[in-house]
Amino acid sequence: MPELVLKKARFLIVDDEASNVRLLERLLELAKAGYVVSTTDPRRVISMLLSEKPDIVLLDLHMPFVDGFTLLSQIKTALPLGEYLPILVLTADVTPQTRQRALEKGAHDFLTKPLDSDEVLLRIRNLLETRFLHLELQRQNEALERQVKERTGQLEDTLVRLKAAQEQLVKQERLRALGMMASGIAHDFNNALTMVLGYGELLSGFFKNEVPAREREQFQHLMEAAEDASHVVARLRDFYRPAEQDELRVPVDVNIAIQQAIVLTAPRWRDKSRAKGIQIQVETNLAKLPSFLGHAPEVREILTNLIFNAVDAMPEGGVLRFTTSSEDGCIVIRVSDTGVGMTEEESSRCLEPFYTTKGDRGTGLGLAAVYGFVQRYGGSVVVESRKWNGTTFTLTLPSSTVKNVPVEPPGNLSVPSLRVLVVDDQEIIRQVIVEMLQAEGHQAVPVESAQEVLRQLALSTWDLVISDQSMPGMTGAQLAAEMRVRGSTVPLIVLTGFGDEMRTKGGTPQGADLLISKPVTANTLKKAIATVLKR
Repeated sequence: MPELVLKKARFLIVDDEASNVRLLERLLELAKAGYVVSTTDPRRVISMLLSEKPDIVLLDLHMPFVDGFTLLSQIKTALPLGEYLPILVLTADVTPQTRQRALEKGAHDFLTKPLDSDEVLLRIRNLLETRFLHLELQRQNEALERQVKERTGQLEDTLVRLKAAQEQLVKQERLRALGMMASGIAHDFNNALTMVLGYGELLSGFFKNEVPAREREQFQHLMEAAEDASHVVARLRDFYRPAEQDELRVPVDVNIAIQQAIVLTAPRWRDKSRAKGIQIQVETNLAKLPSFLGHAPEVREILTNLIFNAVDAMPEGGVLRFTTSSEDGCIVIRVSDTGVGMTEEESSRCLEPFYTTKGDRGTGLGLAAVYGFVQRYGGSVVVESRKWNGTTFTLTLPSSTVKNVPVEPPGNLSVPSLRVLVVDDQEIIRQVIVEMLQAEGHQAVPVESAQEVLRQLALSTWDLVISDQSMPGMTGAQLAAEMRVRGSTVPLIVLTGFGDEMRTKGGTPQGADLLISKPVTANTLKKAIATVLKR
């Protein structure tokens, strides 16, 4: 580093004695210094200073025509304001008065002759390091000034958009409030979905064999919608914490997701529109595609947002068209409508959170959710629109082959008949779990409190306890701890609507064997029991 400092520096030597000049030049040459110029005529210093632009000046004090003290003043005047040019005075005058006067005039360091070569080089390096640091700081300041000028140039536009920013701030505060409520909303919604999915699975055998094809198809759509709702509830946590980066993704057939989204939204784009006397026609041109690694409910969710957006843009009816293709290793989805379109400003901002052209009828979150989905998967969104000439959203997503997907081996999920205690403070929740367990051949008994679980464990033998987490009096985590304190070795599975938060804060409660997020399905419960028994 010291050699590099010397090598890139430019030197100006000023001394009326030629022998002193040659000595310094030789010293710098041996130290592999950079560009060196010199003069024995102090009257040339200012012109050389401006033409050679040195990084350091080695200056003698006592010279004819112009002495060093005068040169120090002239150099200070000639330099631009704020310029740092180190001046090292080399003189045989060793009096304290001379040293003080030189430093007062602008010298940065002072050495007396005869010179020690090591000390001279050390002083030079120190001064040059300061010089180069000063130059770097100057460059940074200039860059900062340019940025300030650019920002200042944007001030007028910022002032024009101040009102919009204030409105967005209000909406952000609403979002913050939603984030605070999201956890509780997810818990209550997951309890409701547990009932929907639980009883739906219990009825699936009946709908599979005992009803006509149309009703069977309607039941399947109902179950898919419930599963989608469970996925949406799981994503409520995005309002108050980021999604994990290592989530497991599975192969999704995008074309099937499009067809399912069209069917699930038909009551909006077909039935409701016809009731208003208008007609919306849906067309598809779906090419053969590779698989997409993600989550089918999430894909259906963003397609649903695009469909609803298109329907709102066609108040007089029109055509909604889906086109898919495989291009350059990516999946391309184009969703076009023949609606009212958008202006250039509207199309450039439509993906922003809270930006809406629908007034009170819109939240500004639908298209923002589409953009967020595509960004999470490393894709892109292009919006093409002209006022009164329709809109096209082009979504580009990375594709992947199924063989690269990590798939957990199913294993043997068959388990023996167990005596199970089921505790939940909501009767209908514990009842649906009991019925799911009984359908699998287990002897399941519902109880309404953790205290009752402890009493039952003391009275008879049980093989498993399944407990809700959020209960009055004693939570599932507290029940687990109390069971272990009392010496019970009965496995415990905790069910909760706060699964994501609990995993973030430490995972499965101490003393429990497994933590499962609601909504819980019969298959999830079956896998959980098999996992606990295997352990």
